[in-house]
Amino acid sequence: MLHPKKSLTFPEHLQYIAEGVYLWDTHAEKGRWGEANCVLLVSGGEAALVDTPYDEAMTRALQAAAAKVLPTDTTIDTVINTHANGDHCFGNAYFPGARIISSATNAEHLCHEPGPADMHRLVNGSDPDTPMGWYARQKFGHYDYENVSLVGPTDTFRDNRAVRVGGMDVQLFEVGPAHTAGDVIAWIKSRDVVVAGDILFNGDHPAHWNGPLRNVVAAVDAILELRPRVIVPGHGRPMTAAEAHAHREYLTELERLIHQHHLAGTGAYDAASSIIDSGFYSHLGAVERIAIVTAAEYAHLDGKEPLGAVALAEHAARFAWERRDLVPA
Repeated sequence: MLHPKKSLTFPEHLQYIAEGVYLWDTHAEKGRWGEANCVLLVSGGEAALVDTPYDEAMTRALQAAAAKVLPTDTTIDTVINTHANGDHCFGNAYFPGARIISSATNAEHLCHEPGPADMHRLVNGSDPDTPMGWYARQKFGHYDYENVSLVGPTDTFRDNRAVRVGGMDVQLFEVGPAHTAGDVIAWIKSRDVVVAGDILFNGDHPAHWNGPLRNVVAAVDAILELRPRVIVPGHGRPMTAAEAHAHREYLTELERLIHQHHLAGTGAYDAASSIIDSGFYSHLGAVERIAIVTAAEYAHLDGKEPLGAVALAEHAARFAWERRDLVPA
């Protein structure tokens, strides 16, 4: 199979956000999957990492970049996972002995997420002449899941939790179900920074696996109520509060359009296609993700349980396959 993994390059340095707060940002271009933001917190001879990368190569690159700002004899001994998607937690395995903190809901739902072995089979064992097989190779063939071990939280909480990193106080708030079942945001008040996980995307259309969209909007509102100076989204460059508010408007407009199509009796896939074809926020990347959000929202409107991640991704794969001369690989 084509294996574009070798073409990936990773940042050699972390981006300074605030005193003791550094961003590892791999988001090189629009429409890419799996390139999640990770935030290093350093204070008083202690260090914590909010979210870990997707595979070993990415995680080793992050560790090398982090070593350039970590004080002598300081190691990352605390990991915080904002949610259970693999691109935010598969790297947990490469921090042996670390305390891994996340919501209890994330821990409970980890077994429902596609694990490393599932992703390896999907990329390497699916039929490349089917929409999902083709899409998996295009979007996830960059990563090496074969030797990744799934390591879940060792320390869980419900609602909220205070964590201290040296002299830095970090407040964790559970804001799910929204993007996933148990989303967490991290508020570093003394630095005026929120790490939002995948409640927010910047530069691409979001993929929300759980919803409903009104919950995602409520989670954005919870972030805005903190009045942060800087918001680090799950994907894309850091945002201002004004940019987060603009993304809120995107979510409410998408919700309105989806509900309008549902009320008219249009099927989920056709509704998503119509929204995309109308040019809805066409400047954003990964337009096919609208099909994921639409299918997830329809499940709520129809009173059904949220669909699994693979089933939802098949909606995006179908759209991208049918428009593969128009949708970038």
